[in-house]
Amino acid sequence: MKLTSQKLIPIFLFVCFGFLLNAQSQKKEIPKDTSFNIHSDFKKNSKYFPFIKPLEDELPPSVNEHRNVVYTALKNTPYGDRDLHLDIFSPKKPGKHPALIMVHGGGWRSGNKSLQVPMAQKLAERGYVTVCVEYQLSLEAQYPAAVFNIKSAIRWMRAHAETYNIDTEKIAISGCSAGGQLAMLTGLTNGIENKEGDHGNEGFPSNIQAIIDIDGVVNFMAPTSLNLNRRPDSPDVEWLGGTFTEKPEVWKDASSIYWANKTSPPILFLNSGYPRFHAGQDELIGMMAHWGIYTEVHQFNEKIHTFWLYEPWANQTINYIDNFLMKVFQ
Repeated sequence: MKLTSQKLIPIFLFVCFGFLLNAQSQKKEIPKDTSFNIHSDFKKNSKYFPFIKPLEDELPPSVNEHRNVVYTALKNTPYGDRDLHLDIFSPKKPGKHPALIMVHGGGWRSGNKSLQVPMAQKLAERGYVTVCVEYQLSLEAQYPAAVFNIKSAIRWMRAHAETYNIDTEKIAISGCSAGGQLAMLTGLTNGIENKEGDHGNEGFPSNIQAIIDIDGVVNFMAPTSLNLNRRPDSPDVEWLGGTFTEKPEVWKDASSIYWANKTSPPILFLNSGYPRFHAGQDELIGMMAHWGIYTEVHQFNEKIHTFWLYEPWANQTINYIDNFLMKVFQ
């Protein structure tokens, strides 16, 4: 039987449609670990600290917000094309403002940018453009993907500085727990080409001018970190792609202390009562003092790692950040 062109068209369309359906069915879901969130963390900590109160997502009248803005689109990842987002809070007051990109915690595996929003809103009320950034977690992409994400977001901030009234000479980074480790590594690799990545917004610098580390490890190889008992699925092992014995070069590469130098930016450390989260901090402070670079340390002695999420410590955390940034951005 001879097929005419008119008969071939629906067959061709059917085949194409089948290919599309098959491609959609083959696209893998991005794995998610939702175990770390404000509700689960509050439930755990309120047993020992019944007086705590979480900061709430509540936009101040003097602040503009732009949520879920795409800052880069990653192509052809194992999970298909991947948009990464950020939330921006900016003062309504005209003029250029210093900016702070804020990195959430969750063991490089869990958590999301919403954890930073209440603190970002309050800092925006004080005159900063605050940016809560989404990054790829370890179930999706191991080290150094998250660093490349964050560097891309900083370049995006500079590319859109006019739109959001960002002073490009005054961009700081903060991070909490795993986010603190990422903030330190991002900030201390200013100008290191192989830490830039290829995650978009090329043509703009990713340098930052100040770092705020909230209970984030500085050196994975410091004794208080390296001597911890770890399982094969421990968060840092999972993120770094193996144990220290298996991947010593990666553990060193991800330790921000080894990237510090005489041109590094000033650093504020905010610590909980758990020493293991400050691994390498004293040594780095000594190095910074030798180079004449300003550092500041404040300690919350309570044994609660996520103190920044709750009153009575959250507003003091914000005060420390505000005072530090005013000092270094004068």
